[in-house]
Amino acid sequence: MVTVNLEQGMPTVSMAMTRLGQALRSAKAGGAGAVKLIHGYGSSGQGGAIRAAVHRELRQRQRRGEIRTYIPGERFSPFYEEARQGIDLCPELARDRDYTRTNQGITIVVL
Repeated sequence: MVTVNLEQGMPTVSMAMTRLGQALRSAKAGGAGAVKLIHGYGSSGQGGAIRAAVHRELRQRQRRGEIRTYIPGERFSPFYEEARQGIDLCPELARDRDYTRTNQGITIVVL
């Protein structure tokens, strides 16, 4: 699994989305099974703009068949069906340090 920090350097949403697209293309080309996106949760306590934009973009990419699935960090646990499906597709996810930690500042993408 490749880890990409989308919030590094405090980018704008547009810059973070460009970084997201590049990271997904690069990970696929490199044969990675999954990408862990670090987007932060936002200082408002209600989720940040980058997090919301990432989830919108990933929903669209999933509908278009560009990614298999994505798992918001707060649902990255064996208690959620999407996490169990993600681990079925990419077993290495179960060894990630954020598995079961309900970290709202990350999202896992299964390619």
